[in-house]
Amino acid sequence: MRRDLRLDNVGRRYGLRGPWVLRAVNLAMAPGTLTRVEGANGTGKSTFLRLLAGIDAPTEGRITGRPRTAYVPERFPTALPFTALGYLTHLGTVHGLSRESAQRTAGDWLERFGAAGYARTPMAQLSKGSSQKVAVAQALLAEPELLVLDEAWTGLDTDARAELERAVAERTAAGASVVFVDHDPRRLAGVPDVICTVHDGSVNRRTEQQTSRGSGPRTVVVAQGPSGGTLPAETARLPLTALEETTAGTYRVTVPASHSDVLLRALLTARPPWHVVTVGSEEAQ
Repeated sequence: MRRDLRLDNVGRRYGLRGPWVLRAVNLAMAPGTLTRVEGANGTGKSTFLRLLAGIDAPTEGRITGRPRTAYVPERFPTALPFTALGYLTHLGTVHGLSRESAQRTAGDWLERFGAAGYARTPMAQLSKGSSQKVAVAQALLAEPELLVLDEAWTGLDTDARAELERAVAERTAAGASVVFVDHDPRRLAGVPDVICTVHDGSVNRRTEQQTSRGSGPRTVVVAQGPSGGTLPAETARLPLTALEETTAGTYRVTVPASHSDVLLRALLTARPPWHVVTVGSEEAQ
């Protein structure tokens, strides 16, 4: 994302005389932010996400600054005339990738989510969990600037849920904005920059200063860098919960567990690379 996504006096209702689901929503979403959307069932969370994703248009008001967007809906259509790999390859070409690049990228995402074994299986024959992996992969393969996830973890196995958390960390570290709804309050606990609560047709926003940024599992990394060096620039977007230079050039860095892989990748791919001394959970330190 190059600029804020802005909602100005946005309202949405279905039908000319239908009740307002949302009204007078004023909100700005900056690049690189992670936003959790909360609210009781039936309050309009999915409508809010569909507006952000561009699936629905506002009934009133306007949305500006829309970036390249990908969306994982709460219910993903499975009766499609493709195999899993064929569907993802087709979408990759729609996004502008060459067929070869699209097929390679699709295969990589299926592998990451443990779905490579049924890449050639028709979509209509996939289980709900397998279909959900394809749904998530289709949203990630084109590296969106805005990723909208509506209960995207539902139906995924434990490894795939963790992989999606890592993918979210990668997108925000790359400067994209991610917005998500999930029924599990522990999902990405302590990580979101912003929490939006949908209630009585309005959307109320609170920032990390008003939330518990330190909650949730955390990983501690001790790393040594070049003499006189500082942490790689790629770490600037990570939600570090603690940073201490224990000795000259040696840092003890604490991050949410979901972001540990991104931190390690930034350290190990820096030029010159950093030496990772230890990696462990905060409780074990």
